Amino acid sequence: MKVDCPVDTVDTLDALERRDPQERERDLMARLPQLIERARSAPGWARILDGVDSAAINSRAALASLPITRKADLKALQTAARPFGGLALTPVGELARVYVSPGPIFDPEGRGQDWWRFARPMYAAGVRAGGLLQNCFSYHFTPAAFMVEGGAARIGCAVIPAGAGQTEMQVQAIADLRPDTYVGTPSFLRIIIEKAREMGADISSMQRALMGAEALPESLRTWFRENGVPHVFQTYASADIGSMAYETATGGVLNPGMMLDEDVVLEIVRPGSGEPVAPGDIGEIVVTLFNADYPLIRFATGDMSALLVDAEASRCGRTNSRIRGWLGRADQTTKVRAMFVHPSQVNNIVRRHPGILKARLVVTGRMANDVMTLHCEVATAPDAAQAAAIVESIREVTKLRGEVRFESPGTLADDGTVIEDLRDYS
Repeated sequence: MKVDCPVDTVDTLDALERRDPQERERDLMARLPQLIERARSAPGWARILDGVDSAAINSRAALASLPITRKADLKALQTAARPFGGLALTPVGELARVYVSPGPIFDPEGRGQDWWRFARPMYAAGVRAGGLLQNCFSYHFTPAAFMVEGGAARIGCAVIPAGAGQTEMQVQAIADLRPDTYVGTPSFLRIIIEKAREMGADISSMQRALMGAEALPESLRTWFRENGVPHVFQTYASADIGSMAYETATGGVLNPGMMLDEDVVLEIVRPGSGEPVAPGDIGEIVVTLFNADYPLIRFATGDMSALLVDAEASRCGRTNSRIRGWLGRADQTTKVRAMFVHPSQVNNIVRRHPGILKARLVVTGRMANDVMTLHCEVATAPDAAQAAAIVESIREVTKLRGEVRFESPGTLADDGTVIEDLRDYS
């Protein structure tokens, strides 16, 4: 796919990205025993890794013998042992920040440079020292905006801390300050572009975008190119792990897949089992993270992907393995407008309103315009006040706006589905 990317074909953030693949693998496997031993200093990991010989965990086969810790289990772990489920090594008061994601789930940030390792995807997208980017990830409770801040500080790029919302101010800032890069969600960039067109504002300086937190269908990427943003890249990150993989380009062409970060060991496993699948097969992403503050060992993200196999070496100069990108969820947890919505949250809403017999949250929309509707089976149609109360519960529990629709008993299929994603990604 042609994107006319100006990134130099041999320009990488550092030499680690250009290592011989066998050297990288030897280094990662040699670091595993120290990671396991260090992690066992935290009570949660001491329990999970009880009886494990740290020195013996020095290969992928040995790593695959360890138990899986699931992202979906974090809330229960953290409820039992505040704030991080006994999985963090650094005391709360010595951290830089503590984040609160919907759930609630608490995520730590330590004090090291580029703690989230976000400089790599930013650099691969063409962000350089002396540039100016508009950071449109939220600065409120969740870490995405601070991932960008850390990466920009390492590279030496200035940041407009725009956050989300206030669309007219976003457009005015771009028109006046002339940033070269947007970083944020795909849906919000589309809103900004449409608002700029409505205002007659010139935002043509913004030639580059690094997207995350939402799906980026090819139709939307094409729309951006047709509407003045020719260089569009995706990154794959999460609030607990930070950067995991990112897109690169060579000579104006996006390279296939997403390049893995240098500080993660990534496995693709059969959902529900933790058993690695054959190379190239689709499965759940499981990450082991070398992080001195918050080590994660065989951490199952709930996201699906596959390793690229028999792919020619990336011409961008980076030599790490690549994944195909995000290929869906292993469970019913669904991301809506950059926020995860969990089946447990739907159940929480139902418990608040005894008149609801059964419910299913249906997500619809196209081109990142998500619509979330809670379909509720009820014996008697609620009045306007009761309906408004359910809508307010949706907002309180999920932190997102949603609608409610009432159905007769027996209307919803008895198939165990709590969240149904019917969005058009074409």
